[in-house]
Amino acid sequence: MRRRSPCRVGCAAAALGAFALGVLCATAAAADEGDRLERFRRLALTSQGLALADDELPDAYREMYALVDEEIIESLATGSVFASPAFLQDRLDGFSEVWGAAALGVIGVGPLVVGTFQFSDASGANTVRIYGPLRGEVALLTTVHREGRPIVSPLRPGPDGAAQFVSAWEGAPSGRGTRRLRVELWRQTGDAVRMVWSTAQQYAEDLVVRNWSLREGVLRVRYELRYPGWTPGCAAQTESEDAWRLSPTRTTFVLAGRTPHHAWHRELRAAVARLLGALASGDRGAIAALVPDALVRRQLPARLGAEPACDAPDDPANPRRVSVAASDRGLPWELVWERVGVRWRLIAASPVLQ
Repeated sequence: MRRRSPCRVGCAAAALGAFALGVLCATAAAADEGDRLERFRRLALTSQGLALADDELPDAYREMYALVDEEIIESLATGSVFASPAFLQDRLDGFSEVWGAAALGVIGVGPLVVGTFQFSDASGANTVRIYGPLRGEVALLTTVHREGRPIVSPLRPGPDGAAQFVSAWEGAPSGRGTRRLRVELWRQTGDAVRMVWSTAQQYAEDLVVRNWSLREGVLRVRYELRYPGWTPGCAAQTESEDAWRLSPTRTTFVLAGRTPHHAWHRELRAAVARLLGALASGDRGAIAALVPDALVRRQLPARLGAEPACDAPDDPANPRRVSVAASDRGLPWELVWERVGVRWRLIAASPVLQ
Protein backbone atom coordinates (compact mmCIF):
# COMPACT_ATOMS: atom_id res chain seq x y z
CA MET A 1 0.00 0.00 0.00
CA ARG A 2 1.43 3.35 -1.06
CA ARG A 3 1.93 5.80 1.75
CA ARG A 4 0.91 9.44 1.22
CA SER A 5 3.58 12.04 1.53
CA PRO A 6 3.29 14.07 4.77
CA CYS A 7 3.78 17.15 2.64
CA ARG A 8 0.81 16.25 0.43
CA VAL A 9 -1.32 15.50 3.44
CA GLY A 10 -0.32 18.76 5.09
CA CYS A 11 -0.84 20.78 1.91
CA ALA A 12 -4.24 19.21 1.36
CA ALA A 13 -5.22 19.99 4.92
CA ALA A 14 -4.01 23.56 4.56
CA ALA A 15 -5.90 24.00 1.29
CA LEU A 16 -9.01 22.54 2.85
CA GLY A 17 -8.65 24.89 5.79
CA ALA A 18 -8.19 27.90 3.52
CA PHE A 19 -11.22 26.87 1.50
CA ALA A 20 -13.28 26.46 4.65
CA LEU A 21 -12.10 29.85 5.93
CA GLY A 22 -13.01 31.42 2.59
CA VAL A 23 -16.45 29.86 2.73
CA LEU A 24 -16.93 31.09 6.29
CA CYS A 25 -15.79 34.62 5.37
CA ALA A 26 -18.01 34.68 2.30
CA THR A 27 -20.92 33.38 4.33
CA ALA A 28 -20.34 35.98 7.04
CA ALA A 29 -20.05 38.74 4.45
CA ALA A 30 -23.23 37.59 2.74
CA ALA A 31 -24.98 37.49 6.09
CA ASP A 32 -23.78 41.00 6.90
CA GLU A 33 -24.88 42.21 3.50
CA GLY A 34 -28.27 40.53 3.80
CA ASP A 35 -28.80 41.92 7.28
CA ARG A 36 -27.72 45.37 6.13
CA LEU A 37 -29.99 45.23 3.12
CA GLU A 38 -32.93 44.15 5.26
CA ARG A 39 -32.30 47.02 7.69
CA PHE A 40 -32.14 49.37 4.72
CA ARG A 41 -35.44 47.97 3.44
CA ARG A 42 -37.15 48.65 6.78
CA LEU A 43 -35.76 52.18 6.94
CA ALA A 44 -36.84 52.86 3.37
CA LEU A 45 -40.40 51.77 4.07
CA THR A 46 -40.50 53.89 7.20
CA SER A 47 -39.02 57.01 5.58
CA GLN A 48 -41.23 56.82 2.50
CA GLY A 49 -44.29 56.75 4.71
CA LEU A 50 -43.35 59.88 6.64
CA ALA A 51 -44.44 63.43 5.83
CA LEU A 52 -41.36 65.38 6.89
CA ALA A 53 -40.46 69.02 6.62
CA ASP A 54 -37.44 69.85 4.48
CA ASP A 55 -35.22 70.55 7.50
CA GLU A 56 -36.00 67.07 8.89
CA LEU A 57 -35.04 65.15 5.77
CA PRO A 58 -31.28 64.83 6.35
CA ASP A 59 -31.89 63.24 9.78
CA ALA A 60 -34.46 60.86 8.32
CA TYR A 61 -31.93 59.57 5.80
CA ARG A 62 -28.91 59.49 8.10
CA GLU A 63 -29.30 55.84 9.05
CA MET A 64 -29.64 54.82 5.42
CA TYR A 65 -26.49 56.76 4.56
CA ALA A 66 -24.72 54.99 7.42
CA LEU A 67 -25.68 51.55 6.08
CA VAL A 68 -24.42 52.40 2.61
CA ASP A 69 -21.21 53.80 4.14
CA GLU A 70 -20.68 50.53 6.01
CA GLU A 71 -21.17 48.53 2.82
CA ILE A 72 -18.65 50.59 0.85
CA ILE A 73 -16.01 50.87 3.59
CA GLU A 74 -16.17 47.14 4.34
CA SER A 75 -15.66 46.29 0.67
CA LEU A 76 -12.80 48.78 0.28
CA ALA A 77 -11.08 47.43 3.39
CA THR A 78 -11.35 43.88 2.05
CA GLY A 79 -9.47 44.95 -1.07
CA SER A 80 -8.90 43.05 -4.31
CA VAL A 81 -11.96 42.76 -6.55
CA PHE A 82 -14.23 43.74 -3.64
CA ALA A 83 -12.76 47.27 -3.75
CA SER A 84 -13.41 47.79 -7.47
CA PRO A 85 -16.04 50.35 -8.53
CA ALA A 86 -17.82 47.63 -10.54
CA PHE A 87 -18.21 45.41 -7.47
CA LEU A 88 -19.32 48.36 -5.32
CA GLN A 89 -21.85 49.40 -7.96
CA ASP A 90 -23.29 45.90 -7.98
CA ARG A 91 -23.78 46.11 -4.22
CA LEU A 92 -25.37 49.55 -4.46
CA ASP A 93 -27.77 48.37 -7.14
CA GLY A 94 -29.28 46.09 -4.51
CA PHE A 95 -29.98 49.10 -2.27
CA SER A 96 -31.39 51.05 -5.23
CA GLU A 97 -33.85 48.26 -5.99
CA VAL A 98 -35.06 48.29 -2.39
CA TRP A 99 -35.74 52.04 -2.46
CA GLY A 100 -37.22 52.02 -5.95
CA ALA A 101 -36.55 55.59 -7.06
CA ALA A 102 -33.05 55.83 -5.60
CA ALA A 103 -30.02 56.43 -7.80
CA LEU A 104 -26.83 55.26 -6.08
CA GLY A 105 -23.57 55.36 -7.99
CA VAL A 106 -19.80 55.23 -7.38
CA ILE A 107 -16.71 56.05 -9.42
CA GLY A 108 -13.02 55.70 -8.69
CA VAL A 109 -10.86 58.85 -8.67
CA GLY A 110 -7.28 57.80 -7.99
CA PRO A 111 -7.16 56.43 -4.43
CA LEU A 112 -10.63 57.83 -3.74
CA VAL A 113 -14.08 56.39 -4.27
CA VAL A 114 -16.79 59.00 -4.79
CA GLY A 115 -20.44 58.11 -4.31
CA THR A 116 -23.47 60.01 -5.59
CA PHE A 117 -26.62 59.17 -3.66
CA GLN A 118 -30.00 60.43 -4.78
CA PHE A 119 -32.85 59.28 -2.56
CA SER A 120 -35.36 62.03 -3.24
CA ASP A 121 -35.97 65.34 -4.98
CA ALA A 122 -36.53 66.92 -1.56
CA SER A 123 -34.10 69.53 -0.27
CA GLY A 124 -31.08 68.05 1.50
CA ALA A 125 -31.92 64.43 0.68
CA ASN A 126 -29.13 63.93 -1.87
CA THR A 127 -25.43 63.72 -1.15
CA VAL A 128 -21.94 63.18 -2.53
CA ARG A 129 -19.78 61.02 -0.24
CA ILE A 130 -16.03 60.60 -0.57
CA TYR A 131 -14.17 57.56 0.73
CA GLY A 132 -10.43 57.01 0.88
CA PRO A 133 -7.34 56.30 3.00
CA LEU A 134 -7.12 57.95 6.41
CA ARG A 135 -4.11 57.16 8.61
CA GLY A 136 -3.67 53.77 6.99
CA GLU A 137 -7.35 52.78 7.07
CA VAL A 138 -10.36 53.24 4.81
CA ALA A 139 -12.78 55.91 5.98
CA LEU A 140 -15.53 58.30 4.95
CA LEU A 141 -13.54 61.49 4.33
CA THR A 142 -16.19 64.06 3.39
CA THR A 143 -19.92 64.37 2.77
CA VAL A 144 -21.57 67.10 0.72
CA HIS A 145 -25.28 67.95 0.78
CA ARG A 146 -26.75 70.30 -1.83
CA GLU A 147 -30.06 70.80 -3.58
CA GLY A 148 -30.50 68.99 -6.88
CA ARG A 149 -29.21 65.88 -8.61
CA PRO A 150 -25.51 65.15 -8.02
CA ILE A 151 -23.19 64.31 -10.92
CA VAL A 152 -19.47 63.55 -10.48
CA SER A 153 -16.82 63.70 -13.22
CA PRO A 154 -13.18 62.71 -12.60
CA LEU A 155 -10.37 64.98 -13.80
CA ARG A 156 -6.74 64.36 -14.57
CA PRO A 157 -4.55 64.44 -11.42
CA GLY A 158 -3.78 67.87 -10.01
CA PRO A 159 -0.61 69.22 -8.40
CA ASP A 160 1.76 66.49 -7.16
CA GLY A 161 -0.61 63.88 -8.58
CA ALA A 162 -3.46 64.80 -6.24
CA ALA A 163 -6.79 63.20 -7.11
CA GLN A 164 -9.46 65.70 -8.14
CA PHE A 165 -12.96 65.71 -9.56
CA VAL A 166 -15.89 67.96 -10.39
CA SER A 167 -19.25 67.65 -8.68
CA ALA A 168 -22.27 69.25 -10.34
CA TRP A 169 -25.71 69.72 -8.80
CA GLU A 170 -28.55 70.04 -11.29
CA GLY A 171 -31.87 71.50 -10.16
CA ALA A 172 -35.31 70.60 -11.47
CA PRO A 173 -36.28 71.84 -14.96
CA SER A 174 -37.76 75.34 -14.90
CA GLY A 175 -40.24 74.72 -17.72
CA ARG A 176 -38.43 77.18 -19.99
CA GLY A 177 -35.49 74.96 -20.93
CA THR A 178 -33.26 75.93 -18.02
CA ARG A 179 -32.34 74.64 -14.57
CA ARG A 180 -30.28 75.74 -11.60
CA LEU A 181 -26.68 74.53 -11.52
CA ARG A 182 -23.84 74.54 -9.05
CA VAL A 183 -20.41 73.18 -10.04
CA GLU A 184 -17.54 72.53 -7.61
CA LEU A 185 -13.92 71.43 -7.99
CA TRP A 186 -12.69 69.06 -5.26
CA ARG A 187 -9.07 68.03 -4.64
CA GLN A 188 -7.32 65.58 -2.34
CA THR A 189 -4.98 67.27 0.14
CA GLY A 190 -3.16 64.71 2.28
CA ASP A 191 -5.82 62.68 4.06
CA ALA A 192 -8.48 65.33 3.38
CA VAL A 193 -10.54 66.33 0.36
CA ARG A 194 -11.39 70.02 -0.05
CA MET A 195 -13.45 72.18 -2.36
CA VAL A 196 -11.05 74.56 -4.14
CA TRP A 197 -13.41 76.26 -6.64
CA SER A 198 -17.15 76.75 -7.08
CA THR A 199 -19.51 78.56 -9.43
CA ALA A 200 -21.18 79.93 -6.29
CA GLN A 201 -17.98 81.92 -5.69
CA GLN A 202 -17.82 83.21 -9.27
CA TYR A 203 -21.39 84.38 -9.89
CA ALA A 204 -23.32 86.85 -7.76
CA GLU A 205 -26.68 85.15 -8.40
CA ASP A 206 -27.75 81.53 -8.58
CA LEU A 207 -26.66 80.09 -11.90
CA VAL A 208 -29.65 79.17 -14.09
CA VAL A 209 -28.27 77.37 -17.14
CA ARG A 210 -29.65 76.39 -20.52
CA ASN A 211 -26.89 73.84 -21.00
CA TRP A 212 -23.46 72.96 -19.67
CA SER A 213 -20.63 70.55 -20.43
CA LEU A 214 -17.27 69.41 -19.09
CA ARG A 215 -14.79 68.07 -21.65
CA GLU A 216 -11.01 67.76 -21.46
CA GLY A 217 -10.73 70.13 -18.53
CA VAL A 218 -12.98 72.84 -20.03
CA LEU A 219 -16.25 73.70 -18.29
CA ARG A 220 -18.82 75.50 -20.45
CA VAL A 221 -22.00 77.01 -19.04
CA ARG A 222 -24.68 78.92 -20.93
CA TYR A 223 -26.84 80.77 -18.44
CA GLU A 224 -29.61 83.33 -18.10
CA LEU A 225 -28.83 86.98 -17.42
CA ARG A 226 -31.26 88.98 -15.32
CA TYR A 227 -31.67 92.63 -16.30
CA PRO A 228 -34.49 95.23 -16.45
CA GLY A 229 -37.01 93.99 -19.00
CA TRP A 230 -36.08 90.31 -18.68
CA THR A 231 -39.28 88.26 -18.54
CA PRO A 232 -39.48 84.58 -17.48
CA GLY A 233 -40.44 82.23 -20.28
CA CYS A 234 -39.70 84.54 -23.21
CA ALA A 235 -37.44 83.47 -26.06
CA ALA A 236 -34.44 85.28 -27.57
CA GLN A 237 -33.41 87.07 -24.39
CA THR A 238 -29.77 87.81 -23.64
CA GLU A 239 -27.74 84.91 -22.26
CA SER A 240 -24.02 84.40 -21.70
CA GLU A 241 -21.85 81.35 -22.41
CA ASP A 242 -18.69 81.15 -20.30
CA ALA A 243 -15.74 78.83 -20.83
CA TRP A 244 -13.71 77.92 -17.73
CA ARG A 245 -10.41 76.14 -18.34
CA LEU A 246 -8.64 74.03 -15.71
CA SER A 247 -5.30 75.79 -15.25
CA PRO A 248 -2.27 73.64 -14.34
CA THR A 249 -0.44 76.68 -12.93
CA ARG A 250 -3.25 78.20 -10.85
CA THR A 251 -4.63 74.73 -10.01
CA THR A 252 -8.20 75.89 -10.48
CA PHE A 253 -10.63 76.94 -13.21
CA VAL A 254 -9.92 80.27 -14.90
CA LEU A 255 -12.26 82.17 -17.22
CA ALA A 256 -11.05 81.56 -20.78
CA GLY A 257 -13.86 83.19 -22.75
CA ARG A 258 -17.33 84.75 -22.59
CA THR A 259 -19.76 84.71 -25.51
CA PRO A 260 -23.07 86.65 -25.45
CA HIS A 261 -26.19 85.24 -27.09
CA HIS A 262 -28.98 87.61 -28.24
CA ALA A 263 -27.03 90.58 -26.85
CA TRP A 264 -29.41 92.89 -28.72
CA HIS A 265 -32.22 92.25 -26.23
CA ARG A 266 -30.42 93.65 -23.19
CA GLU A 267 -29.34 96.68 -25.26
CA LEU A 268 -32.93 97.22 -26.43
CA ARG A 269 -34.29 96.89 -22.93
CA ALA A 270 -31.77 99.42 -21.64
CA ALA A 271 -33.10 101.90 -24.23
CA VAL A 272 -36.71 101.13 -23.22
CA ALA A 273 -35.86 101.74 -19.56
CA ARG A 274 -34.22 105.09 -20.42
CA LEU A 275 -37.30 106.20 -22.35
CA LEU A 276 -39.74 105.27 -19.59
CA GLY A 277 -37.54 107.05 -17.06
CA ALA A 278 -37.27 110.15 -19.25
CA LEU A 279 -41.07 110.27 -19.68
CA ALA A 280 -41.56 109.98 -15.93
CA SER A 281 -39.10 112.79 -15.17
CA GLY A 282 -40.05 114.98 -18.14
CA ASP A 283 -36.52 114.94 -19.56
CA ARG A 284 -37.19 116.27 -23.06
CA GLY A 285 -33.58 116.01 -24.16
CA ALA A 286 -33.38 112.33 -23.31
CA ILE A 287 -36.75 111.71 -24.97
CA ALA A 288 -35.62 113.45 -28.17
CA ALA A 289 -32.43 111.38 -28.28
CA LEU A 290 -34.44 108.16 -28.13
CA VAL A 291 -37.36 109.37 -30.30
CA PRO A 292 -35.95 111.49 -33.15
CA ASP A 293 -39.31 111.87 -34.95
CA ALA A 294 -41.18 114.85 -33.48
CA LEU A 295 -44.55 113.44 -34.60
CA VAL A 296 -43.92 110.22 -32.65
CA ARG A 297 -42.86 112.27 -29.61
CA ARG A 298 -46.17 114.17 -29.67
CA GLN A 299 -48.07 110.86 -29.72
CA LEU A 300 -46.46 109.67 -26.50
CA PRO A 301 -48.43 110.03 -23.26
CA ALA A 302 -46.90 111.81 -20.31
CA ARG A 303 -46.11 108.52 -18.63
CA LEU A 304 -45.73 104.89 -19.75
CA GLY A 305 -45.19 101.77 -17.67
CA ALA A 306 -43.43 98.53 -18.57
CA GLU A 307 -45.50 95.41 -19.17
CA PRO A 308 -44.35 91.83 -18.32
CA ALA A 309 -44.90 90.60 -21.88
CA CYS A 310 -42.60 88.99 -24.43
CA ASP A 311 -41.10 91.28 -27.06
CA ALA A 312 -41.75 90.56 -30.75
CA PRO A 313 -38.63 90.85 -32.94
CA ASP A 314 -38.81 90.55 -36.72
CA ASP A 315 -35.76 88.25 -36.55
CA PRO A 316 -34.86 86.73 -33.16
CA ALA A 317 -31.22 86.14 -34.16
CA ASN A 318 -30.51 89.63 -35.49
CA PRO A 319 -33.60 91.86 -35.45
CA ARG A 320 -33.97 95.23 -37.13
CA ARG A 321 -37.32 96.04 -35.56
CA VAL A 322 -38.93 94.91 -32.31
CA SER A 323 -42.42 95.52 -30.91
CA VAL A 324 -42.49 96.16 -27.15
CA ALA A 325 -45.55 96.24 -24.90
CA ALA A 326 -46.19 99.13 -22.49
CA SER A 327 -49.20 100.65 -20.74
CA ASP A 328 -50.68 104.04 -19.89
CA ARG A 329 -52.88 103.81 -16.78
CA GLY A 330 -53.98 100.30 -17.73
CA LEU A 331 -54.38 101.02 -21.44
CA PRO A 332 -52.01 98.82 -23.49
CA TRP A 333 -49.59 100.48 -25.88
CA GLU A 334 -47.34 99.14 -28.63
CA LEU A 335 -43.87 100.64 -29.01
CA VAL A 336 -41.98 99.83 -32.20
CA TRP A 337 -38.21 100.13 -31.94
CA GLU A 338 -35.69 100.12 -34.77
CA ARG A 339 -31.97 99.47 -34.57
CA VAL A 340 -29.84 102.13 -36.23
CA GLY A 341 -26.21 101.06 -36.13
CA VAL A 342 -25.61 100.04 -32.53
CA ARG A 343 -28.45 102.16 -31.11
CA TRP A 344 -32.17 101.62 -30.72
CA ARG A 345 -34.68 104.35 -31.59
CA LEU A 346 -38.46 104.47 -31.12
CA ILE A 347 -40.10 104.89 -34.54
CA ALA A 348 -43.79 104.31 -33.71
CA ALA A 349 -46.05 104.35 -30.66
CA SER A 350 -49.80 103.83 -30.41
CA PRO A 351 -52.44 102.46 -28.05
CA VAL A 352 -53.47 98.92 -28.91
CA LEU A 353 -57.18 99.63 -28.30
CA GLN A 354 -58.40 102.87 -29.90
